[in-house]
Amino acid sequence: SNLVLSLVGSLPLLNLPLTVNASKNPHSGVITETLHEIGFSQSLTYQGEPLYKGKSEYQEIAVYQTHHFGKVLVLDDVTQLTERDGDSYNEMMAHIPMMAHPNPKRVLVIGGGDGYVLSEVLKHQSVEHVDHVDLDKDVIEVCKKHFNWGKAWEDPRVTLHISNGATFVEDAADGSYDVISDPFYLADDGVTKIELPSGVLYSDKHYKNIHRALRKDGVFNFQAETFNLPADLDGIYEWRKRILGAGFSSSRYGTLYTSTYPTGQIGFLLCQKSDLESNMESVQQRFEKIDSSSEGTNYYHPPLQNSSFDLPLWVSRSVYRDQDDHTCTSDK
Repeated sequence: SNLVLSLVGSLPLLNLPLTVNASKNPHSGVITETLHEIGFSQSLTYQGEPLYKGKSEYQEIAVYQTHHFGKVLVLDDVTQLTERDGDSYNEMMAHIPMMAHPNPKRVLVIGGGDGYVLSEVLKHQSVEHVDHVDLDKDVIEVCKKHFNWGKAWEDPRVTLHISNGATFVEDAADGSYDVISDPFYLADDGVTKIELPSGVLYSDKHYKNIHRALRKDGVFNFQAETFNLPADLDGIYEWRKRILGAGFSSSRYGTLYTSTYPTGQIGFLLCQKSDLESNMESVQQRFEKIDSSSEGTNYYHPPLQNSSFDLPLWVSRSVYRDQDDHTCTSDK
């Protein structure tokens, strides 16, 4: 059987300060996120009292109701997803790596405790088993109650593990699977990195463990931040270099657009163990089966399997700075 390894993490990797300001309406408030590095802020107005607010062993959890974006999941004061535009991030994090593999049967999803990526992975008929690993059981329980994709864990193909992702991968047998979560938070000054236990997920050792856990045509996908922040753009280059150093044949930066992430753009690194290219005829046929079901997709469709890797020139020049043509084509 074949294996695809899809790396996901809760959105976003870069956790930013959130402030809730009382508006003139006593039954509403404003969630503001600020990117201190570039002096950029954006706000989202919510209605009424929080639908849920609590603190787990690892983080603060809140669910708000908004007029346009529906329910909003906030972890440690950072918007993770909304019902309206959560499809963009989560569909791309799931379907891009799944379609990059010709016949994904066994999948490991680490992180993504909201369950959205898991629910998208399960739309693929080839999937026989999914291990979902997340450290925070409270996030899972909250999302089961408040979001309509919360039934994903009831699928008999899914085994949920409340565990540390890095340890899970380290213990995995050769030719198994793996996916990843957020590496760090930023302190209130927006500069200082606070290493969490999950920070090890972006270590060279962990990349090598992922490579080992993948089968020969395995695919590894993880969130790689926005190219609109200089520090993140440098990080994309460094992550890609380390991935290739761990033995992966290719690593390409793809982009997606999600309106409630500051600057509206975030990306991922699609990493492949072999040089196998997607058969677009097969991708189209597989997508049509998904699209004809009652679930379907709202953001992902086959043209994005290639076009999401078409980047602005200045971004390509930075991400692929070691290549003569500054594109993802020669070295993927």
